[in-house]
Amino acid sequence: MGACCSTQFKYKGRRYEKEGSDEKEDEGHHRGHNINSDDNSANVTRIGHAGAIVRLQGSSSLTSMYTRKGKKGINQDAMIVWENFMGEKNVFFCGVFDGHGPSGHKVARHVCDALPLKLSTMHQPRPSAKKEGDKDSSHKHWEASLIRTFQELDEDLSMEDSLDSYCSGTTAVTIVKQDQHLIISNLGDSRAILGTRDNKNQIIPVQLTVDLKPSLPSESERIQKNGGRVFAMEEEPNVPRVWMPDQDCPGLAMSRAFGDFCLKDHGLISTPQVSYRRLTPKDEFVVLATDGVWDVLSNNEVVQIVASVKRPSIAAKVLVYYAVQAWRTKYPGSKVDDCAVVCLFLKKRPPVSGTLSDISQQTASHVNEVDPKGKKTEEGETVINCDIVVDPKALEEVNRVNGNTIKQRSRLGSLSRDKITTDFGGQTQS
Repeated sequence: MGACCSTQFKYKGRRYEKEGSDEKEDEGHHRGHNINSDDNSANVTRIGHAGAIVRLQGSSSLTSMYTRKGKKGINQDAMIVWENFMGEKNVFFCGVFDGHGPSGHKVARHVCDALPLKLSTMHQPRPSAKKEGDKDSSHKHWEASLIRTFQELDEDLSMEDSLDSYCSGTTAVTIVKQDQHLIISNLGDSRAILGTRDNKNQIIPVQLTVDLKPSLPSESERIQKNGGRVFAMEEEPNVPRVWMPDQDCPGLAMSRAFGDFCLKDHGLISTPQVSYRRLTPKDEFVVLATDGVWDVLSNNEVVQIVASVKRPSIAAKVLVYYAVQAWRTKYPGSKVDDCAVVCLFLKKRPPVSGTLSDISQQTASHVNEVDPKGKKTEEGETVINCDIVVDPKALEEVNRVNGNTIKQRSRLGSLSRDKITTDFGGQTQS
């Protein structure tokens, strides 16, 4: 997302240096589990704090997650789902993380692992918060816990000797679902949306987060007040970036992030925007995704695609494949970005038989109904609507990957979570 500083710097008395491009670390490997290949749908779980089920990849009856490496080098996206979060039944934590900079993949994985664990141990539910009349107090309690968790984790990151996060960092968009309460936190330009039904029973999107970029006046003002600079490069006149006061680096395309300590004294912050929504029976699912999806698919297209997939377990995979296809058709001269998606379904849907090709044809019919004209959100962000051409080869690839996954599950179905208790780092790279 941004150019990296090319020289050495000191931060808090420690020296940081740009990582070499010949790093030998396995791309996106999860301590022995290859989750960076196109087939990362096999279930990989472990037991987390207070007995929570930490899902690193795969799906459950209510969740779907999938990640795919782009064409820009090592995969820098990560994603995670905690079920029975904090030891409470049917409480979910979901998050996606988009790393950037030479060590962005490491930072994203570190935050992906550490954030839910830290929040789970830090947030202490109050008995009074469960009362119907105390919803606002509960929201404020969650907000305080999330802000404190994000800021303390960023401080921990600055002192982590194994990570070079001076010119590297990550976004984070997370949700906590507790009964009918949805708490959303956002740092950077990944995004969360809700798929809900309108009065005509049509599926529509509700954007739950604001893309926190330096193009927003309030974000730009804060950065410039602290000595940072905001301007776009000539080759990307519509993409304002954040720069150090006296050097043309790192050129960050977001205004808040974990890491990126070269800019932390110049207006970049790790304070998340936290919001609350009370769910209703009309709400069907939440989608979290990195900007590899949102750069080419509109909110409306995303909810139409997810709603059209009759087998929720593969919803994230189908969405990623449509995003990849949109990159190839809309920006044929550009490198496809990494994509990571987590879908949380708010109600169980009965499985419907049918091939992925059938599902894709249904999806395409929905997507092609989208108004081709782009429109802007209240935050001034342009929502790009584009016709998606269904690539038969891409659909065959989805079928192949899904078929292999089913075979793997049949062979490994008896593998219990107790046999996968090794700490894989708590994160999966997209």
